[in-house]
Amino acid sequence: MKTLFAFFLLLVTCNSVMGTIPAIPADVYNHQLYYTAPATIWEEILPLGNGRLGMMPDGGVDREHIVLNEISLWSGMEADYGNPDASRSLPAIQQLLFEGKNKEAQELMYSSFVPKKPESGGTYGNYQMLADLNIDFSFPHRRKTTSENDTAPVTDYRRWLDLRDAVAYTSFTKEGIDYQREYFTSRDKDVMIIHLTASRRRALSFSAQLSRPKQGVVSMLPGIGKEEGTLLLEGTLDSGKPGREGMKYRVAMRLISKGGKQNISAERGITLTQGREAWLVLSATTSYAASGTDFSGNRYKEVCDSLLNAVTQHVQIKESHIASHRTFYDRVSLTLPFTEDDVLPTNERITRFTERESPALAALYYNYGRYLFISSTRPGSLPPNLQGLWANGVETPWNGDYHTNINIQMNHWPLEQAGLSELYQPLTALIERLIPSGEETARTFYGTHAQGWVLHMMTNIWNYTAPGEHPSWGATNTGGAWLCAHLWEHYQYTQDIEFLKRIYPVLKGASEFFYSTMVREPKHGWLVTAPTSSPENAFFVGNDPTPVSVCMGPTMDVQLLTELYTNVIEATSILECDADYAAKLREALDKFPPMQISKGGYLQEWLEDYKEQDVHHRHVSHLYGLHPGNLISPDATPELANACRETLNRRGDGGTGWSRAWKVNFWARLGDGDRAWTLFKSLLYPAVDPQTKRHGSGTFPNLFCSHPPFQIDGNYGGTAGVGEMLLQSHEGFIHLLPALPKSWHTGNFYGMKARGGISVDLEWKNGKAVKAILTATIPGIFHVKMPEGVIRAKAIIDGQSNNYTGKTISLSLPEKGECVLSFE
Repeated sequence: MKTLFAFFLLLVTCNSVMGTIPAIPADVYNHQLYYTAPATIWEEILPLGNGRLGMMPDGGVDREHIVLNEISLWSGMEADYGNPDASRSLPAIQQLLFEGKNKEAQELMYSSFVPKKPESGGTYGNYQMLADLNIDFSFPHRRKTTSENDTAPVTDYRRWLDLRDAVAYTSFTKEGIDYQREYFTSRDKDVMIIHLTASRRRALSFSAQLSRPKQGVVSMLPGIGKEEGTLLLEGTLDSGKPGREGMKYRVAMRLISKGGKQNISAERGITLTQGREAWLVLSATTSYAASGTDFSGNRYKEVCDSLLNAVTQHVQIKESHIASHRTFYDRVSLTLPFTEDDVLPTNERITRFTERESPALAALYYNYGRYLFISSTRPGSLPPNLQGLWANGVETPWNGDYHTNINIQMNHWPLEQAGLSELYQPLTALIERLIPSGEETARTFYGTHAQGWVLHMMTNIWNYTAPGEHPSWGATNTGGAWLCAHLWEHYQYTQDIEFLKRIYPVLKGASEFFYSTMVREPKHGWLVTAPTSSPENAFFVGNDPTPVSVCMGPTMDVQLLTELYTNVIEATSILECDADYAAKLREALDKFPPMQISKGGYLQEWLEDYKEQDVHHRHVSHLYGLHPGNLISPDATPELANACRETLNRRGDGGTGWSRAWKVNFWARLGDGDRAWTLFKSLLYPAVDPQTKRHGSGTFPNLFCSHPPFQIDGNYGGTAGVGEMLLQSHEGFIHLLPALPKSWHTGNFYGMKARGGISVDLEWKNGKAVKAILTATIPGIFHVKMPEGVIRAKAIIDGQSNNYTGKTISLSLPEKGECVLSFE
């Protein structure tokens, strides 16, 4: 590995001097993160995960600190947050809104339209780290030291993460001895493995200890015969209800070694003295039933026993893990123009990116986003939360939960286009589990006439659907509608009728809630949601200096419900059911407010043209119809698209990490690749100030997105933005290179998916599409928009050739049929 990097550096330097770019695919450098020093902060650590178990090693030399995670480890419990006062106060709240008294309506909501503390006990809880694993190393001394503090230097240090294989490494030389560690979380064996080696016999000595900041007890299970025992860390989290145990967890660790002497105790952990090669094998689980895990103590003995004498199987375990990971990862590839900066350590690439163009960094970021998603969820597990899978403490920011006013949705934006369709299952299952709670919340907070189910702006693994505790941000009740858009999108990409049959009741139930609770506002007679808010933004009513959030019929609500009703109507047609209900939805749609353009030329955020409290607010919720929705586009609605441009220019290019990621997607949908690229650069601005060490918005050294603090939604939003610049399909046709930045002049991708059940490969040169291969997963007629700058296209299907000119190419493909398109 060291020789390979040195060769690449030499080659880049020589070609740079000669003024040419080396003919090495940028793809080589953009499937790994690497560094030349141990991590000094958590946000420099390399994340590993198998969709349930997570591991983050910091690469320390004398002490390695590894944070362990299990995606279902939550405090709290399911509880009743119902508030009967809410539905009783609802008519008065709505009347105040009708009279333009938003502040008074909001004040009434503060006392009445809020969740009540469960009388029977229980808390909302929070996602927590699983455990700390600290490994303390001792090294043999081959030279005389002048003092106790005179230690041998470390040379050739490198730590890296191979995104293709989902394996991380640390290597260095000390006292003339080469040390290497490799780490991975096996997808098929469901264990975490740390493999440690030394280049000389008896040079590997360490002590490995498990701990937790609180609610953890270390013990050991003795071995049988000559075998060593198992180290355990166990605990029970708080439920919030006296006398009721919270979630239980258990971590188990064993050591397999070649040579050396092992010892194990609860006090000192597991030690190895004078070995040469060793494997630390860890397993973990919780008592969370919905995750499909097993809290049987025997499970750990079985897992560890199966690996106890499996030294010769270690390579096979690693190989099977890599094969399982690559089943997902290798589906898509992206290559962008190479620059000499591509060979730099990742933290240096990020810093250099502020100074000059480096298109291939977008390819690395895209690959990293796919890697993170594959690593943070899997069928039968839970969807990635605000931190994906990786938490660094028992008090995670914002509870580490699921915010349904953008964050969990943004987490899933790149999923379908990146060919990871199966990984929608955890989100689908989570939504289905929310429905009984959502039905109860609908009746409790909105009255007995409320039908269907509702979800407000946040939820957790305990099926929380009530409003947030502060109405200014907690009253938004379209979380379920937005999640239904994701269910529909999965159907659009897969065309899976059985899946549509499964989710149709979910979509219908969400629409029934709004159909039964929307009211007519008095000024125009429009059907609107009330009370609600435009997520987290506030406005002023008249000359009153008090900022207010509670309103009726904000633009995002109208857009979301227009899509929800439209999707339910289309589903009834496909499934040939509920024709009468579909007719009612069509009639209701005609009474929705139109999207309005303010006197300033920007898209209006609220029903009235209020002045917002923060012109540069991080949420740009009223542009949902542009992205991820499909109600606004430059071709179909040019006037609204121009209003979106005005809105974005007015909002500015700043904001939190995830906000910048969303703006990348907005500009891509508007067809402005260079502006999208500008926002991408803003997203990757170094988050750690080199002088003060304070954290701001942007990107951390390990490419985690900084809100601040770390929120993974920005990673997934940025990944989606890269995809949106290259391929779009939301308007009923496949749009190749819809927003290509000038610096991405040459490149290729393969395996990206488009709606309708089709896979797309594409090559472009000098900013123009050259060749595309479309492969259908189901039979159908597919429409391709003629790429920018192309005059004619030639299509070859089953050896038959056709030439096309004009704006659109229509292709009829059988299942697994392939079309090769050449452009001129």
